[in-house]
Amino acid sequence: MLQSKLAMFPSPQKKQSTAKLTLAVAVCALLLTACQPKSKPEDADQKQNAVSEVQPQALVLDGAPVRLKVNLPDCSGNSCPEFVVERLQSNFPFIDQIIDQEILKNLNQILEISKINQNEQATSAPAIAQPKSDATAASSEPVSEQQKMQQQVEPYVQSFVELDKELKALSANHQINIMIKPSILKSQEPIVTVVLNTSSYLGGAHGSSAQQYYNFDLKQQKQVQLNDLLLPNQRKALEAKAHEAFKAWVMDSKLADNVNDYEQAWKFKLSDNFLLGEQGLILQYGEYEIGPYSTGLPRLVIPYDQLGGILKPEYLPKVQAASEPVAHS
Repeated sequence: MLQSKLAMFPSPQKKQSTAKLTLAVAVCALLLTACQPKSKPEDADQKQNAVSEVQPQALVLDGAPVRLKVNLPDCSGNSCPEFVVERLQSNFPFIDQIIDQEILKNLNQILEISKINQNEQATSAPAIAQPKSDATAASSEPVSEQQKMQQQVEPYVQSFVELDKELKALSANHQINIMIKPSILKSQEPIVTVVLNTSSYLGGAHGSSAQQYYNFDLKQQKQVQLNDLLLPNQRKALEAKAHEAFKAWVMDSKLADNVNDYEQAWKFKLSDNFLLGEQGLILQYGEYEIGPYSTGLPRLVIPYDQLGGILKPEYLPKVQAASEPVAHS
């Protein structure tokens, strides 16, 4: 009887062993819990920041053409002159400045304002430009790029108006016009492109037009020329590819029965006016560069699959396609 009662109460040694076992189990459970990964908000933020550092946001050219304000004489009828010039206003001022200078260059070529003519204009009518400069200097307000451009275009507007007066004095009913408009063609890297379209009619037998591409590297903030696209010593290789495209264009357009005969009048040359198109490198030509006026603004297209080893790899698409015609007008 006494032994059975004693069995109901564990000995002190057994109590200690049980306590130790329970403590060991608890410690193991605690250690296992501590080893489990925990999802913290800051961990997610760190991962997202790491991805952002690996993939920086690409630079994008954003902007729109803005029309310059010009003062033309009051006119009614179908023979009123038209002078429309727009400038690019974008998030990269260095591009806007380059395009502004090209617009002025085009105006100078269209109106043939030579240095002699400019000097004559300055001596005979100094009031055209001088008062504006005085007003600008006297004003405490900063002059915007738009205002600067309008001031630079003003002499060309005056020359245009004088030409219209001369034509009308000769009883000519022509409607003369000038139009210059830039637009963003490609807005993302590796190269962004702005195209400048120019057209004019100044009373001759026909009008004139031009299309010029301007390519830029946004990271380095510089204009990209054709030679910048080429691997070392590859300009002659590109010229050979372009010459083959020229020959195909001559024959496809039925401009001559023989390319050699055609080149007696219109010799091939490599154009530096280029665009990285969807299917290939586009070489743009102006009027009378490689063909008569009837050919318009010819362009040659060299497919990308022919430009391996000529263009730098960063300017070649990952998937090269050659479905675009080699050349067309």
